[in-house]
Amino acid sequence: MATAYIVAAKRTAGGRKNGALAEWHPGDLGAQVLNAIVAETGVDPKAIEDVIMGCVSQAGEQAGQIGRTAVLASNLPNSVPAVTIDRQCGSSQQSIQFAAQAIMSGTQDLVIAAGVESMSRCPMGINARAGKVFDIPTDPTPQSVKEKFGIKHFNQFTGAEMIAKKYGFTKEQLDAFSVESHRRAAAATKAGAFAKELVVIKGRNGEGAEVMHEKDEGIRYDASMEAMASLKILMEDGVMSAANASQICDGSSAVMIASEAALKTHNLTPLARIHNVTVTAGDPVIMLEEPLFATDRALQRAGMKIGDIDLYEVNEAFAPVPIAWLQHTGGDPSKLNVNGGAISLGHPLGASGTKLMATLVHGLRARGKKWGLQTMCEGGGVANVTIIEAL
Repeated sequence: MATAYIVAAKRTAGGRKNGALAEWHPGDLGAQVLNAIVAETGVDPKAIEDVIMGCVSQAGEQAGQIGRTAVLASNLPNSVPAVTIDRQCGSSQQSIQFAAQAIMSGTQDLVIAAGVESMSRCPMGINARAGKVFDIPTDPTPQSVKEKFGIKHFNQFTGAEMIAKKYGFTKEQLDAFSVESHRRAAAATKAGAFAKELVVIKGRNGEGAEVMHEKDEGIRYDASMEAMASLKILMEDGVMSAANASQICDGSSAVMIASEAALKTHNLTPLARIHNVTVTAGDPVIMLEEPLFATDRALQRAGMKIGDIDLYEVNEAFAPVPIAWLQHTGGDPSKLNVNGGAISLGHPLGASGTKLMATLVHGLRARGKKWGLQTMCEGGGVANVTIIEAL
C-alpha cells in the first residue's frame, strides 16, 4: 500500500461567536486556508486532484456545497473539484482520512483535506431548524429511533453528564482541567508555539476596528477556579457549565496530503506520515465516549501501545471526554493537548479535525517527537482516530 504524507498543515486563529471573524462569509473563510496551503508548498494548484471539506451546519451560507464554494472563492483553478462531508465534530478529521485513503489506494496523488465553520453566521442546529421556513417537520430523529433507544432526543450535554457520572468526575475536577487548558493555550501563544500553523487574516477587534487576526480569541489569560465556579451549571444537579465545555468558534483549517510520487514531482518535504486511520461507532446516547474504544482499536491495529505515543490531541468538546480518555487508556496527562484545546482555543465544528492535526504535526516537530494520536467524539456515538509519524 502506498504511503500518505502530510506536507502542509494550516489553520486560522479561532474567532469567538460574533467576534473577530464574524464578518467573513464561510466560503471566503475556507478559501483563506486553501490559498495558504498552496502558497506554502509552492504546488501548481492545477495538480490538486480534490478538496475534501468538513462542515457540520450545511445551511444558510454554508449550504450549496461549501467545499466547492471555497474552491471557487480561492486562488485554485475551477478545474479543482471539491466535496463537503459531515461526520459531525469529526468532519475534517474524516476529510484527512478519506484523503489519506485516496493516496494509499493509488487513485490520487495530491489532495487537500480541509474544514470550515462559521458558528456566528451559521449557528449550531441551523440545518435542523431550516425546515420551519417551509412549514415542514424539522426533527432529524424519527420516532422509531427514539423508541429504540428510549429517548426523547439525542443530547450531547446529557452525554457529557453521563460520562462525568459514570467515571465519577466532580465539577471541581472538570473546572481544574479547563483552567489548565487556558493556561497551556496562553503559554503556547506567548511562546509563539502556533506560529507555523496559523494563517493570519483580517479580522475585527473588540472596538470594531480592522486588525490582522493572529491569536486565538477565546483564551482566558486570567482563568481561575473562582471564575469557573461562578458560571451556572447547564443541567439541574449536573456538573457541566460553559466553563468546562468547548467554545463556540469561527475558523477554517486545511492539510495537504501527498503520495511519494507527488513528493518527487513537486519537490515537497513531508512533515509527517499517516500511520493509521480508524473510525468506530458505539452508544449514540452517551455519544461522547467512543474515542476511548476507538483508540483501543487504532492502537491494536497499528501494533502500538499508548506509551509509544509522544503527543495526543483529544478534542475538548467537554472536559469529561479527555479526562475519561486518559483514565481509560492510561495516557500521560503531560502529553495531552499540550498547547491547550477546544475549551480555551475554540471548537469550530467542521474545521476542528484539520485544526487539531495542524497543531499535532507542528507540536511534534517543535519538540523533536515522533508519534502523535488524534481523536474526537462525534454526534451519533462515532469517533475517528488518526496516528501519525512526524518526519
